[in-house]
Amino acid sequence: MRLEYLPESPRNLSAQDEAICERIRARRGPAGLLGIDRTLLHAPKIADGWSSLLSAVRTQSSLTEDIKEISICRPCRLNTTWTEWQPHETLLRKAPGMTEEGVEVVKQRHPHHQGSLSDRQWAVLQYADAMTGAVDVPLALVDRLKEVGFSPQEIVEITATVAAYNFTCRFVLALDVSEGLAAAPPWFRE
Repeated sequence: MRLEYLPESPRNLSAQDEAICERIRARRGPAGLLGIDRTLLHAPKIADGWSSLLSAVRTQSSLTEDIKEISICRPCRLNTTWTEWQPHETLLRKAPGMTEEGVEVVKQRHPHHQGSLSDRQWAVLQYADAMTGAVDVPLALVDRLKEVGFSPQEIVEITATVAAYNFTCRFVLALDVSEGLAAAPPWFRE
């Protein structure tokens, strides 16, 4: 970690900042504040906006669980952000429509074939990879999302999800939040 985490129950906060802290704590539930929260709370207004955005991405989109978790896992994998990958890989494994072989494809740094991923899942993986790596996404990949049946709303939600987790990964890596990569297995660091 490159900044000290704030304590689980920060002291001397203004009433407004205490309310922000409580909203984030409520969103996290029994797990309490995570390292990323305790880092972001150095700037409470930023933490509040971040929490609102990520809450919307995680819980208020129309995406199916498999599509949402592929959209989250790929930036985590490509950015080697273990602390974000680990909990979302678990959710990916539990997602209806996801097979063990499909998870193995998502785990690969540079998958060359879709394996058991559906055409929709594969299109999202390729789109997420382009957003994460090249940034400038080829029109053909957007067209492919349309061809496999994603609506404009779903395409916006996929794009926002991939972008939100690229945003999160870069923050986590820049400040070494949760000292995450040290705990990652060798295959993940490749």
